[in-house]
Amino acid sequence: MAMIQIREALRQAMQEEMRRDDSIFLMGEEVAHYNGAYKVSQGMLEEFGEDRVVDTPIAEGGFAGLGIGAAMAGMRPIIEFMTWNFSLVAYDQVVNSAAKIFQMSGGQYSVPIVFRGPNGLAENLGSQHSTSVDSLFAHFPGLKVVTYATAYDAKGLLKAAIRDPNPVVFLESELTYGIKGEVPDEEYVIPLGKADIKREGKDVTLITWGKQLFVVQKAAEELAAQGIDVEIIDLRSLRPLDHETLFNSVAKTGRAVISHEGFLYAGVGAEIAARIQEACFDVLDAPVLRVTNRDVPQPYSTNLEKLVMPSTDRIIDAVRQVVER
Repeated sequence: MAMIQIREALRQAMQEEMRRDDSIFLMGEEVAHYNGAYKVSQGMLEEFGEDRVVDTPIAEGGFAGLGIGAAMAGMRPIIEFMTWNFSLVAYDQVVNSAAKIFQMSGGQYSVPIVFRGPNGLAENLGSQHSTSVDSLFAHFPGLKVVTYATAYDAKGLLKAAIRDPNPVVFLESELTYGIKGEVPDEEYVIPLGKADIKREGKDVTLITWGKQLFVVQKAAEELAAQGIDVEIIDLRSLRPLDHETLFNSVAKTGRAVISHEGFLYAGVGAEIAARIQEACFDVLDAPVLRVTNRDVPQPYSTNLEKLVMPSTDRIIDAVRQVVER
């Protein structure tokens, strides 16, 4: 067991898969000679060469489309967006080509491709560089949407994403690349579509994903001191959802609060809340509540960022509302 940074866990996942399968290659802005904008791909150019670690121009639509074509031709590309904010100029390629070609071709073409890069808040970068794109991609059948909070999950999920025969949207975070965690020395893969119970509890189910897990865990600790026992579900996979883990937890606690980055309106949390209401209505003791970004474009200044983001205090307030009904 090694204690490594999340960027190292992601790098290990790509290196191990590229050694295993010559059809896998990495392509994106600054991934090669600069070792990646966040040093995730450090040293990979030296190991695999320019044919498999490929620098691109600032043209997300172009290299996303190139990757999709390569996947259709039998390769397994990993496409890195410097940030998912920049993926919006490649949105057509991802949702109209990658997500739909398998169905449109009657199964003649599969698109085994991973689109990866940092998503959501990155501190003091303003609204155009702080977007959480979860719901924009989870909306479309044909895509799988995956994220992580820990180094262990990052490596295991990325390996599964690279091996998957379908296009996978893999959401990372600039703010957590340097966080360390334990990663096994032996090979492992975490199946896509499986949530993880990060904390067991009996009073309320608190559902989250990505780096918001750390905010939720802090809230759970403070709530425990107040006598409220919180169960934390880390979804890890937004599409497909692990309904079994979700519904079993809510059936046990009778209450659910969902906290995530991104907006309340039409967010992934709204879909999860709807599915819990449909499947668990008879066991719910309170409405399902959501704690998300406030409904404004992300501000630049630190103090306003803190006001907009789903904070520990707001999560505690929501949990107390459902528990005290």
